[in-house]
Amino acid sequence: MAAIQFHQFPYMSDNYGVLLHDAETATTACIDCGDADAVIAALESTGWKLDHILITHHHADHTGGLDALKLATGATVIGPGNSASQLGGIDKTVTDGETFKIGNHQVNVLHTPGHTLDMLNYYLPEAGVVFTGDTLFAMGCGRLFEGDAETMFNSLAKLRQLPAETVIYCSHEYTETNGSFAEGVDPANVELKTRMKNVRSLRATDQPTIPTTLSEELATNPFLRANDGGIRQHLGMESASDLEVFTELRKRRDNH
Repeated sequence: MAAIQFHQFPYMSDNYGVLLHDAETATTACIDCGDADAVIAALESTGWKLDHILITHHHADHTGGLDALKLATGATVIGPGNSASQLGGIDKTVTDGETFKIGNHQVNVLHTPGHTLDMLNYYLPEAGVVFTGDTLFAMGCGRLFEGDAETMFNSLAKLRQLPAETVIYCSHEYTETNGSFAEGVDPANVELKTRMKNVRSLRATDQPTIPTTLSEELATNPFLRANDGGIRQHLGMESASDLEVFTELRKRRDNH
């Protein structure tokens, strides 16, 4: 099977969109559509024709350009069923455990509520890539707008089960801010310090820090490290449950 190609592009102040292209079948999909013009510009730069739009969740910075892009390209929209009535443009609804194909490549649907209740992530097992929307960020996780800490904790546990080498595309360039928070709650983490030097260097020249990998996140993302002794000691929560530690981390990040 030919490798699938990925083209990441920025839009708005800190969002990322991604085009997926299966050259063997000339099939192209886009992850989310907050800005139709940005997607169209990305299509023009790659020379690809859009067939599918994959929606992660209903927030406007992920869906604001949906109607215009659908009209311009005729693409089929795939997204969460519990957002269909809100968005109006979803043609095919999917939920946790379902699969579909982009060209010859299988896509597994993961329901990861917490940031919103409708949040879907899209995992391509053959390519070893997952699109985490606003669930898992580089060194962070999404704010709890609709779900609670336990809901998000369980969603992140689902993503932790993917192979460590999985490449992660998330939807925002929050890495430097997230990493700054991580340094404050995990100060003895040598891998984190090394990673942050690279992150700050990239951002100083306006370079993206995304994609990341699950192995990097397991080593440096405090929201995946609630069981870490160093973090627990720093928080004074050595005897707390992992969920209690996670909840405290999310509370502190909200105020960071």
